[in-house]
Amino acid sequence: MKIAKIHSHMNGLEYLGYHKNNLLDEIKDVISQVDAASCRIKESREARKQDQGLLYSPKEMNRLFKLHFNALGWEDERVTNWLCSDLDVLKRSVTLSPEEQKKNIEDRGLTAIRSSNETDFVKNRVAVEVQFGKYSFVAHDLFVKHMAFFSSDRIDVGVEIIPMKSLEKNMSSGVPYFERDYFNLMRQGRGTPAVPLILIGIEP
Repeated sequence: MKIAKIHSHMNGLEYLGYHKNNLLDEIKDVISQVDAASCRIKESREARKQDQGLLYSPKEMNRLFKLHFNALGWEDERVTNWLCSDLDVLKRSVTLSPEEQKKNIEDRGLTAIRSSNETDFVKNRVAVEVQFGKYSFVAHDLFVKHMAFFSSDRIDVGVEIIPMKSLEKNMSSGVPYFERDYFNLMRQGRGTPAVPLILIGIEP
């Protein structure tokens, strides 16, 4: 695979390039090591895709990304939060540790609900999500997952790797693509979401 486009949100790319350039190099190396041709193995059942032959398999691409990231010491990581239906209590809890959140909720006689967010790969305060699922998952990654890790002081930058349209059109329907998510992110403004991000579009 190769990188076709990169978008830096809130100076995410500049921060990573200056402070942790070795990690940026590792991300680029992993992308280059994923053999696109070996991933074109999926037989589509969609009528409108039948004339395209074999499609790129998200499952196989995810497997290769995991293989190469794990080899460099990138591992999945989970952030836990405790929730309740009281807005005022939640506002007081958002900056607390999970243990303090739970206690804060229960001390007020409320039921604490456990919730968690898991990121694909984290290393040295940088999180990477590789997204070949449904297009709606990208917004969840950007506005929920990366934000959760950033606000809990677990990461400094979030990285989202998604297909370019040139790759997406040879995958099953409903997969995200860079051009659309770049537009969606751009129109939110320079400060939303309030976390430094790097959006990377890849192609074969």
